[in-house]
Amino acid sequence: MDYYFRKTTDYSFEEAIEKVTGLLKEEGFGVLFRINMDETLKAKIGADFHKYTTLGACNPKFAFKALTSENLIGLMLPCNVVVSETPEGKVEVAAIDAVQSMLAVENPAVKETATQIAAKLKNVIDRLQPVKTGAFKRIRKTEKISS
Repeated sequence: MDYYFRKTTDYSFEEAIEKVTGLLKEEGFGVLFRINMDETLKAKIGADFHKYTTLGACNPKFAFKALTSENLIGLMLPCNVVVSETPEGKVEVAAIDAVQSMLAVENPAVKETATQIAAKLKNVIDRLQPVKTGAFKRIRKTEKISS
């Protein structure tokens, strides 16, 4: 079972970050932090890595509900969203599936909250524009075009 929701898009890297940030806001989430992993890895250990940014998304109402249901749930917060460049040069956006990430927590109230959060994060991913898969049939050189 996947622990995330994801979609590959035609957005530029920065457009994807702007778009997902706006969609998160529409779902009641703010972005608490932005970690540019590629830049951090380069600065800290000299490693080259593809564009990869983690956004720490938080919905305060759900965070409060989870924290009052399970004090140490803060170890698993916030809900991370990753924007990364694929080897093909596309941009992939993925969000944590809160239900899957909370399986170790045996608390029905947390599970209920996680289910609501997962639905909102899935909605964010679902609303992103996917990669366009050629609207027109490609014609091979050997095919004739009939008129």
